[in-house]
Amino acid sequence: MSVSQFYILSNRGDAIISSDFRGDVPSDSAETFFRKVKFWDKGDAPPTFHIDGVSYLYVKKNGLYFVATTRYNLSPAYILELLSRLCRVFKDYCGVLSEETLRKNFVLCYELLDETMDFGYAQDTSTEGLKAHVHNEPILVGEALQAKERNFSSVISRQTNIKAANAVRKPVANGQQTSKKAENELFCDILERLNIVFSPNGQMLNSSIEGKIQMKSYLQGNPELRLALNEVPPGLRPSIPACIIMNIFLTHMSIRRTC
Repeated sequence: MSVSQFYILSNRGDAIISSDFRGDVPSDSAETFFRKVKFWDKGDAPPTFHIDGVSYLYVKKNGLYFVATTRYNLSPAYILELLSRLCRVFKDYCGVLSEETLRKNFVLCYELLDETMDFGYAQDTSTEGLKAHVHNEPILVGEALQAKERNFSSVISRQTNIKAANAVRKPVANGQQTSKKAENELFCDILERLNIVFSPNGQMLNSSIEGKIQMKSYLQGNPELRLALNEVPPGLRPSIPACIIMNIFLTHMSIRRTC
């Protein structure tokens, strides 16, 4: 059960946060959703409705629309609960759930979204579970900022419920100085997607494998990185960034990053 798109809209219909996980829903679905909700025939629009083969599900918090779209027959209760948990995660990390807060913390919001959703599938949606994986610090606005300036830490924790991440001390830029001991870490994700076409009698007609390697470096300085592969299928010529030395990959099946 996967979600095709997720976005947060303001009360004017502007997209604050938007993510397309699967690419099977039109890119203008946000406009379609907002027009339908604003000009609903009788009263307020229901939390879920269906238009042209696409299911729209949303929750409204503080004048913001948290919307999920899908072409699959998913349980509405499951998606609405997922949206409610995403609202709570954004509020816990940003302090206040408002348009200004989300716009100023859009980098943090996208990082939270990447950790909670993977190709449309829900992962960890608990605030405590995400603390070890989030590396950005929130930018406080409004009441949360005023409370911090007054140094009323108890008021902040009670009213805004801000959750500080354990990984904020990790360097995100070269030469960044921190008061705590910096850590050298490198994260590598290997993503694979298998596409198979079957005939009506169950015979496989076509198959293909798509994959990518994502690396996130928190190493100090600019060291050279090399990733070795055990086996590469014949005829494979991957799409490699300019900072990767291509001839080394073709001869030694290793990827060396120089920038």
